[in-house]
Amino acid sequence: MRDPSAVRFEILPEFHLLVRNWCTLAKSNEPEVRMHRSSFICFFSSCFVAITLLAGSIKMLAQDVTGTYGNDAKAIEKLLRVQQDAWNRHDLEGFMGGYWNSPELTFFSGANEHDGWRATMDRYLATYSSPGHEMGKLEFSGLRVVVLGQDSGFVRGTWKLTMSDGKTPHGLFTLVLRKFPAGWKVVHDHTSAAE
Repeated sequence: MRDPSAVRFEILPEFHLLVRNWCTLAKSNEPEVRMHRSSFICFFSSCFVAITLLAGSIKMLAQDVTGTYGNDAKAIEKLLRVQQDAWNRHDLEGFMGGYWNSPELTFFSGANEHDGWRATMDRYLATYSSPGHEMGKLEFSGLRVVVLGQDSGFVRGTWKLTMSDGKTPHGLFTLVLRKFPAGWKVVHDHTSAAE
C-alpha cells in the first residue's frame, strides 16, 4: 500500500517544494536570504488575498442564487403558472395580466410583430376567442428562468395546447421580464410554433 503523504506530494510537488524552501528561508539570517524571504512573504500574502477575494465572490454568487435572485426566479415561474391557469379557465384578461400593460410591450409570433398590450390582446382574441376557434388547454414546460439583475430576467420554455379534436399545437417561447412595483411582468414575448 502506498503512503498517503507520498501521494499528496506527487499531486502537488510544487507546493511541497515551496513549503520546504520557505522553511529553509525562515531559519536563515543571511542578507540575500532575507531579501528572498521578503519576496516570498509578499507572494504568499498576495495569493492569500486573491484566494480570499475569490472565495468571497463565490459565496456572494451562491447567496444570489438561493437568496433574492432565487426568490425572483420563483416569482417569475409563479407568474407563468398563474397565466397558464387563467388560460385554462378561458380567462384571457387574467392571462394578459402577466404582460406589461403598455404600448411598449412587444410580441413576436412567426413573422409578425404586435406592439403594445392592446394589439397583443387583440391578436389573442382573434386567434383563440373568435368564432370557429378555441383556446384549448395550455401547458408550459421546460421552463428555464434566468434572473439577470434586480429588475430583469428572461425565460425560455415550451408551450403546448391540447385541443378538443386531439390536435396539439406546440412550440417554443422566450420571454423578457421586468420587475415593477406591482411585480414581474412580461415586456417582450417571442413565441414560435412547430410546423
